[in-house]
Amino acid sequence: MPLRLAPTLRTRLADATRPLAGMWVCSGSPLVAEICAGGDVDWLLIDMEHAPNGLPSVLAQLQAVAAYPATPVVRVASADPVLIKQVLDVGAQNLLVPMVGSAAEAREVVAAVRYPPLGRRGVGSALARSARWNRVDGYLTEADEHTALFVQVETIEAVEAAGEIAAVDGVDGVFVGPSDLAASMGLIGQQTHSDVTAAVRRAFEAVLRAGKPVGVNAFDHAVAQSYAGAGAAFLLVAADVAVLARAAENVASEWAGAPASSRESY
Repeated sequence: MPLRLAPTLRTRLADATRPLAGMWVCSGSPLVAEICAGGDVDWLLIDMEHAPNGLPSVLAQLQAVAAYPATPVVRVASADPVLIKQVLDVGAQNLLVPMVGSAAEAREVVAAVRYPPLGRRGVGSALARSARWNRVDGYLTEADEHTALFVQVETIEAVEAAGEIAAVDGVDGVFVGPSDLAASMGLIGQQTHSDVTAAVRRAFEAVLRAGKPVGVNAFDHAVAQSYAGAGAAFLLVAADVAVLARAAENVASEWAGAPASSRESY
């Protein structure tokens, strides 16, 4: 029986009536990914750039979260077309490509995502989970409907080119990375510095003028709300490893400060 694939993040954004809140999945664990997917977040970012994820762990996490409404996005480690092909073939429908600095680079990424004649993605649907081993009718001719591409603007030079990047056909949205942006501005570790937030907003304005949705990373709730008010349609507001790290610290702090008689045993 022919199968249907889940809606892409592009479709989710087009139908959304509010900004979509997402969570980084960086542990490399399918179990942790599934726990996060069941937490009613709108989308998840499975990270290959800064997390210990390879193709087998990405595949396992995509399978683990497939039963939940959260939309998984995979951030590849780079714009390498071979890696992009492999991640698509294991079933990622939504890609985020980091460090895209110009419209020319964005066009190269689009070509890596699309089948010929519009691009250069290798054809292997009979062998791949992407088309569910040719159980998705018309996958090869309709692959663009099943795949969404987002690119990341992360330097001050990319901010100035954000409108041109967003206008590239095949780019479904732009995600702004304040951490690397701050570093590129000589303000490493100061992603909420006023100059950085001003640059983020300039990128927002350019992307929105191009008619594409814009997203951003913001763990601070007030900052996230501010960016949502400025037009961010999708945000990353937490990370699995950060949530676990802070919770572990809180447990240790509460235990150390509690009298022995009040400590529960497990």
